[in-house]
Parts: sequence; C-alpha cells; structure tokens
Amino acid sequence: MQIILLEKVVNLGQLGDVVRVKDGYARNFLIPTGKARRATQVAIQEFETRRAELEKIQADKLAAAQALGQQLEGMAVEITEKAGVDGRLFGSVGNFDIAEALKKKGFAVEKAMVRMPNGPLKAIGEYEVEVALHTDVLANIKVTVIGETA
Repeated sequence: MQIILLEKVVNLGQLGDVVRVKDGYARNFLIPTGKARRATQVAIQEFETRRAELEKIQADKLAAAQALGQQLEGMAVEITEKAGVDGRLFGSVGNFDIAEALKKKGFAVEKAMVRMPNGPLKAIGEYEVEVALHTDVLANIKVTVIGETA
C-alpha cells in the first residue's frame, strides 16, 4: 500500500515521503495513529496545502521533546522490589515500572518510550536506561533497583 507520511517514522521516512508498506502495517498502525494517510491524488494535494502547518507541528513536538530530554538526562530513579538474599528479584523491573516512577516525579513518559535493550531488570543494582521521547531525542537515565527482603 502506498502511503504519505504525516510525521517522521523511524526506519521508514520523513514527513511528506510517499512510501510503500505492507497493508497490515498501514491499516493497523500508521493510519489509526495519525502517522500516515493513503497516498491518493487528493491526499497528496491536501498534504501539500497543509505542509507548512504539519512541519510547524513537528517542530513544536521536537522542541518540547528536547526540553523534556534535557530535564530527564542523567535523572536518577529508585525502584524498590522484593529480592532474595542473593540479590535477585522475585519479579522483575520492566519499562512500565520505570515509566510509573518517572510519572511520580512529574514527567509525562509512556511505557513504550522506555527502551531496555537487555530486557527487564532482574537483580538489584544500578542500570542505564534510554528514554525515547521523540524519534530524534534520546535521554539516558539511571535506574537504581533496591532490594527489599521479604
């Protein structure tokens, strides 16, 4: 399916690019989330008339993400979980737990923004975690997992 991108999408293209993607990806993700439209002649003409407006919206989103990224950079978050004597957690600390800890500190971060390349944290200690606030903005935070003996 041919679509026109209404914002930058990682590994796909920039604002205004007409790209071909699989039908399911377009119908189930890109179009419902407002990231793209079908690339019909009418949609392309409509996009060209709104291009400046869409570019301004994207620039505003990027500026807001950069400001939040500067606040988050180097932030330390402590999460307490039940752990055994050997330092392993009875559960794990995932991106949801980290997002909730950041929300308690007053930052609007969703769980999908928290990137954990090594998977969930399963032991006490200090870890570096990335928060992707925008396709171009990454902030590194420190997560300290504290063990609580049962």
